[in-house]
Amino acid sequence: MKTDKDAIDMRGVTVNKFAEEAPSAGMTKNGYFYQEMEQREKEEPEDGSEEREEGQDSPIPSGDDIHLYANQIHPGGTDSDVHGCVLLNTSRRYVKLMNFEEEVRAHRDLDGFLERASILLHEDEASLDDVLKTMLRHVSQDPHTAEPACNFEEIMSSLFTDAGSQEVNVHLLSETLQCVTATATGVQYQQSWLCILCNVKSLQRRHVCISRLERPQNWGENCAEVRYVILILSPLKMKSTKTAMELGRTFATMFSDISFRQKLLETKTQQEFKEALVIQRYHLTSAKHKPVSTEEEGTDPHSHKPLKSADRMFSLSLLCADICCRDFFRVGRGIYEDLCRRLPLYASDFTDGIVGSNKALGKYMTTAIFLYIAVLLPAIAFGSLNDETTRGEIDVQKTIIGQSIGGIIYSLCAGSPLVVPLTTAPIAIFIGVIRGICDDYDLDFAAFYACIGLWNSLFLILGGVFNLSLLVKLFKRSIEEVIALFISIAFVVDAVKGTVKIFLKYYHPPTLANGSMAELQRSMNGGVIEGVNITGAGLVTLPESFILCTRARPLLCLLLMLGTLWLGYTLYEFKRSPFLHYKIREILSDCALPISVLIFSFIGSYVFNDIGLPVFDFDDERKLFRVAPFEKLSGASVLSAMGLGFLLALLIFIDQNIVVSLTNAPENRLIKGTAYHWDLTLSGIVNILMSVLGLPWMHAAFPHSTLHVRQLAFVEERVEGGHLYETIVSVKETRVTSLAANILIGVSVFLLPVPLQWIPKPVLYGLFLYIALTSIDGNQMCDRMALLLKEQTSYPPTHYIRKVPQRKIHYFTFLQMVQLLFLCAFGMYPLPYMKMIFPLLMIILIPIRNCLLPRIIEARYLDIMDAQHM
Repeated sequence: MKTDKDAIDMRGVTVNKFAEEAPSAGMTKNGYFYQEMEQREKEEPEDGSEEREEGQDSPIPSGDDIHLYANQIHPGGTDSDVHGCVLLNTSRRYVKLMNFEEEVRAHRDLDGFLERASILLHEDEASLDDVLKTMLRHVSQDPHTAEPACNFEEIMSSLFTDAGSQEVNVHLLSETLQCVTATATGVQYQQSWLCILCNVKSLQRRHVCISRLERPQNWGENCAEVRYVILILSPLKMKSTKTAMELGRTFATMFSDISFRQKLLETKTQQEFKEALVIQRYHLTSAKHKPVSTEEEGTDPHSHKPLKSADRMFSLSLLCADICCRDFFRVGRGIYEDLCRRLPLYASDFTDGIVGSNKALGKYMTTAIFLYIAVLLPAIAFGSLNDETTRGEIDVQKTIIGQSIGGIIYSLCAGSPLVVPLTTAPIAIFIGVIRGICDDYDLDFAAFYACIGLWNSLFLILGGVFNLSLLVKLFKRSIEEVIALFISIAFVVDAVKGTVKIFLKYYHPPTLANGSMAELQRSMNGGVIEGVNITGAGLVTLPESFILCTRARPLLCLLLMLGTLWLGYTLYEFKRSPFLHYKIREILSDCALPISVLIFSFIGSYVFNDIGLPVFDFDDERKLFRVAPFEKLSGASVLSAMGLGFLLALLIFIDQNIVVSLTNAPENRLIKGTAYHWDLTLSGIVNILMSVLGLPWMHAAFPHSTLHVRQLAFVEERVEGGHLYETIVSVKETRVTSLAANILIGVSVFLLPVPLQWIPKPVLYGLFLYIALTSIDGNQMCDRMALLLKEQTSYPPTHYIRKVPQRKIHYFTFLQMVQLLFLCAFGMYPLPYMKMIFPLLMIILIPIRNCLLPRIIEARYLDIMDAQHM
């Protein structure tokens, strides 16, 4: 038994005596602990009997009123001087109260405890050591919690800082969890209970033991009258939501309520104690619903107001009808509000980061270079594809000029200047289908192409005027991520297809340059060919000019593609390395793509100049601009063009709005507002010009837009639960980088064919792989797919891991993967006409998410996994 002096020496067990790291008094207006102590002083019986009350009943405190603090002490060493001095490392951090309404682990923790309850009532030990020994003895003797490989004496010693040391005599608890309350007079500690945490390597399962003492005990400062001791034991390697700290949060949150602790004092048996725990869980779980606002939702699709009725199982048709009645007939209102929101900030879009103290010229330069390369090379690739499918009607030169014109207009006039417009793979495929229709029905391609584009622009402008972008609210985060991942996969497929074509064409044994043995025979019959030697065995050695060594070419192409990907991604991740100065690391990371493209273009075109590599075709004799001859179209052709124009408008509408939504996601912390309706209208206006001049159509592109945001972002790293996260602090919302990049793209027309033809196609394919790989960063669907391959101890402590059962997470991920496979099966099907109805397939994802999935997984879990925060 410890003496009173020993008890006084234990006064640092909660490690909370340094008040400078505790919450400030201004954090809350109410202090429940202060009220508790004041009431206790008034009503405390003089004899200190068992029935002393903790105070009057009070409502359950909210998270703003009380705070949990995790306290850890680690000895700084085992050597001490003659005075017995040692160094202690004290660390304290704020821990959130457990949210019983949302976090599913809270209920599972309590259910597990109730099944194997270790409750000690009327404990009469006076010292903390004796209380803990009794609790450990009770846990070890419980047949339901047998731990054959565990030594509870070692656990007892590991609870304190002097574990395993003969020279250190500072006897403090290693890790505790205690509740503090900020009041007007300072920080007050709840001293009537103490939660002790311990991670033990040899344990097989988690254990919780609660001891209610016969009378309050004084165990030092901030633990002057302890009545409850909660001991949490956990294996060392556990899932992030099952650690000792998480289990301690559950019980510490319950014990933070003074009225609950008072009710526990009145219990006589373990069954009554359990019933009190169940009742407290019910009180903590009760939702406090706020009254539903009756104001109109406005015309901003990025608003977080729910776009659904109270009954989650209402049909989608009724939901859309309800929206139409209120918003869709407000003609032009969305465009007007977009312009009113963005025009006052128009000047700042050019001056931010250039004028003033917070300059970012270096970041602007690296971002403009990155955007120039990231946009120019896909324009070359898709221009080359259009050149093949249209037989020269739309070539690389037209694609580059169209990109420059449309990009400049968009960067000057768009409401979301960080969005990057680009002609994309679906557009290139759509153009190829149109060429096939023209060949089948003997139509003039230029006129039919222009007519489809004008119908498309009309539908886009009408969509902006009638606020159709409000339908973006129906595209939940899960739908956006499925489509975004499909686009990334499409980039990978394009790169793989191009590489496979090169291998099929060139990867075979060495052949003659002329390809014919008969031709060689005729050449030899006509006379002796210089360089031909006949060996003694009768073999003929041909000169190098006769041999086309083809296997080196595809292998070099493969190495160039993979090398571009490797170097680009390595430099992209270089900012996380410890090498060089952080500013140099940031510059290298921002310029990763241009550096990689230039280096491997030099390797392919100069170092291996003796190996012919595939490059894009260029014909400078073709007419650059030609107004479409609409007089060559009949009335039936115009009507058929309207149907194709509607499908094209549907494709652009979906891509445009989803990309703008991903760009303006809350985690990107953009502050200047959105302009969905105006941007959709502007996209239609730009495509009018593209259609008439015979240039490729364009729209907001993924992942270039989100990568543009990342390039202009200031990022900080944080560690949570052993996992490293990058959080965007702020973003420079400017038009300068996009404007400069598109001007440089326009100037690049004068670099045709040389030196742009020095960029081999394999480098373009490596660019596609780089864009696809970097675009999945932050894609929650990819993170959840990775969970299927991870052990539970490696799960990150994200919001959905805490609030959604693991099985529901995997169900949801599997259903998303099925939707992704559905899109890939139809979107990449070799039949060209199948690709024309692809936009309709993307629309099907809306009723699947809003009507079908809530019948499989609870709607509240779906909303949590679709949430936009970590």
